[in-house]
Amino acid sequence: MRVAELTAPRQFRLTEAPVPVPGPGEVLAQVHAVGVCGSDLHYYADGAVGNIPCVYPQVIGHEPVGVIVKTGAGVTGWQPGDRAALEPAVYCYHCEFCLAGRHNLCRRLRFMSMPPDPGFLRQFVTLPAHNLLALPTELDFHAATLFEPLAVVLNSMRFIALRTGETAAVFGAGPIGLLTIALLKLAGAARVWAVEPVAARRELALRMGADAALDPQAVDPARQILADTGQRGVDAAIDCAAKGDTINQCLAVARSAGRVVITGIPVGVQVALDYHVMRYKELAFHPVRRSNHDSELALRLLREHPARFAPLLTHCAPLDRIASAFEMLEHYRDGVGKLVIDIPA
Repeated sequence: MRVAELTAPRQFRLTEAPVPVPGPGEVLAQVHAVGVCGSDLHYYADGAVGNIPCVYPQVIGHEPVGVIVKTGAGVTGWQPGDRAALEPAVYCYHCEFCLAGRHNLCRRLRFMSMPPDPGFLRQFVTLPAHNLLALPTELDFHAATLFEPLAVVLNSMRFIALRTGETAAVFGAGPIGLLTIALLKLAGAARVWAVEPVAARRELALRMGADAALDPQAVDPARQILADTGQRGVDAAIDCAAKGDTINQCLAVARSAGRVVITGIPVGVQVALDYHVMRYKELAFHPVRRSNHDSELALRLLREHPARFAPLLTHCAPLDRIASAFEMLEHYRDGVGKLVIDIPA
C-alpha cells in the first residue's frame, strides 16, 4: 500500500508498506479521504505539536473516512463495503477518566497520528471496530472528513456555553475557527466577530456566518471590538489560532465574568498570559483537548446543514501531490480553507 511519511520538517516521502491484517475486534479499512488539520501543519512545519515532537518517519492525518475491506474475529455489525468515519482516538475505557465519561482525558489514550501511532495518510489502516461511525448516505467523502474537527468544536461549545443573544469573538479563521463561527450562529449568537490576517479567510468567515471580519494587521482587534461593544466586551472569546498574542487579545475583549476558550494549539511549550487582566475580570479560562462523545452529533449536523459547512471545503489533492498541497496550505495560497487529501485505491 502507498504511505505518505513525514521524514523531516516540510519533507514527505511516498513509500510502500504491507497491507495490515485486522486482529480480533478490529477492521481493515481502505482510506478514501483525509482532511488536513492545523496540528498536521504544526507537525509538518514546526516538527512538533506543542510539547509533542515528531518521531520520524511519521505518518500524520487524523480526519479520515473510508470503506471497510475486512473484519477481524468477533466483529459484528460491519460488512465489507460499508462506508465509515474512522475515529482516530483509541481509549482504554477502564481508567478513572474513561469511567467518568471524559474519554478525551484517558490516561492510556492513543491518538492515531501522534507518536508512536501512525495516522491515516495511507491506503489501508486497521483500527478497533468501535472506532467506526456509519456515514450518512447524503454525505460524500470530502464533506464527511469534517466530522472530526467539527466534533472538536462541539466539545469547545461546552465551555463557550453560549446563550441565545450573546456575543462572541473568534480569533483565527482556519478550519476550526470557521467551524466555530458556524456553530456559534447555529446556537443563536447575536453577533460574531472574526479576527484573521488572511483576506481569503476573512471572506470565508463572513460566508460561514461572521457578522464582522477584522484584519489584525490593519486595526487593533481588541480596541475595535471593545469600541463596537461600548467597552463592555464580548460574552465569549475563542482563540482558534493561538499565534502571536491572540490568547491575550481574547482576555482583552472578553467582558467581566466572561468566558475565554482556547481551541488552538500554541507552537511554544510555554505561553505568556496577561494574568492580571484575567484576574480583574474574573474570567473563566478553558483550554480544549480534542473531542468527547461528539462525533455522532457532528455527522448529524453535517447531514442536516450541508450548505452551512460547504464553503469551508475549498481544495483537494491526491496523495502523490501531498508535498505541494501542504506547501500551499502553509502559505495560505489560492484562498485555501479546508484541504482534503484524496487517497486513490
